[in-house]
Amino acid sequence: MIDHDRDTPGRWGVAKGSRGGAASPYGRGAWVGPGAKRFGVPVLIGSVVAAGLLGGAAGVESRAQPAGGGAVVASGPAAPTQITVNSTDGPASITAVAQKATPGVVTISASSTAAAGTGSGIVLDSQGHILTNTHVVTLDGQSAAASIDVRTSDGSVYPGTIVGIDPLSDLAVVKIDAPNLVPAVLGDSSKVNVGDTAIAIGAPLGLQDTVTNGIISALGRSISIASSAPQAPGSSNGNNGRRYRFAPPNGVGGSSPAAQADISLDVLQTDAAVNPGNSGGPLLNARGEVIGVNVAIASAGATTAGSQSGSIGVGFAIEINNAKRIVQEIIANGSATHGQLGAAVTSHPAEAGSQFNVGAEVTTVTSGSAAEAAGIQKGDIITGINGRSIQDADQLTAAVRDQPGGASVRITLLRGGRDQQMDVKLGTAPKT
Repeated sequence: MIDHDRDTPGRWGVAKGSRGGAASPYGRGAWVGPGAKRFGVPVLIGSVVAAGLLGGAAGVESRAQPAGGGAVVASGPAAPTQITVNSTDGPASITAVAQKATPGVVTISASSTAAAGTGSGIVLDSQGHILTNTHVVTLDGQSAAASIDVRTSDGSVYPGTIVGIDPLSDLAVVKIDAPNLVPAVLGDSSKVNVGDTAIAIGAPLGLQDTVTNGIISALGRSISIASSAPQAPGSSNGNNGRRYRFAPPNGVGGSSPAAQADISLDVLQTDAAVNPGNSGGPLLNARGEVIGVNVAIASAGATTAGSQSGSIGVGFAIEINNAKRIVQEIIANGSATHGQLGAAVTSHPAEAGSQFNVGAEVTTVTSGSAAEAAGIQKGDIITGINGRSIQDADQLTAAVRDQPGGASVRITLLRGGRDQQMDVKLGTAPKT
């Protein structure tokens, strides 16, 4: 199962009180700067144990057995082996990344009359635009007009306004009016390799500026989860029964689960610890560049509307190259567009009863759609788009949604046992 990594008030409260004195900007409930608000940070009390391995070189005594038998002769200490390390990844680089990137990460508090919670965000520019997840600012779809507060890395808190949300990509842009913002550096997710260092910064469980590291575990993953588009009163996005799911809202007075449409996302997989509250924060490379937007985690066991699990080393981040286009459109227009094929598909198994899929089989073609105009037919098995292999229905949906409305793509499909290619001008998906 997949969990939204957004913190919930049942676990950590967000304390707000009257204005205090000139306490340290990093202290609990400090007031910093004109217009800044008090933002309480939960205190975690317990024991913390750190363990590590210290590697080193040492001489090794070797013994050789003569070929014809005889006495064993000690040859003495061996010369140290010369090792060349090409990668600069390591404790020093993690420290440098944390120092470089942390000023560009914020903590976001969203609240409504029905729910409240916290997530993370990425500073995009000095004008105050901040990238985060739709599920953070809509409280997993429970609120269309949540009250937003943003805490910057220096401890100051500012009111935020929602510039726009894009539920189909689970991305949103928030804006604050704050001085001296330090924008994050956006990288190129197309240059990421499996095994690269991956560093997450955010506010898991409300603990601001938490840094965790690991590697990129996989590329080109596609996950299907429930939409966080704001719902009508009395409903929520409901994720029960899905293989992949976001964490339940768990908001104060939250409603019972109800059916809600799925969305498919292209993601990077990482084993860097990502927990509730990391949502919307950056996944970084060893140069401190943002390569993904942390969005979801996998759970080893079942979760319910009243429970929430933590990291098991399987986290997911939306590729930053896909996020860049969405952000630009939201800032310019308040919303973003997505491609639409106009065909219903299902995952096509390699053979009867197999758990492995080898494409997306077209089950229906919508009249007047892009699929119909291109000549796609019921029974076609789509196996590729723009050179990318398509293994199942989720991958196809995510790949189409990554394109802007009206984009032209080349689709590879199997028809009657023969491969075919066709150019398709996509339609535009309706806004949710």
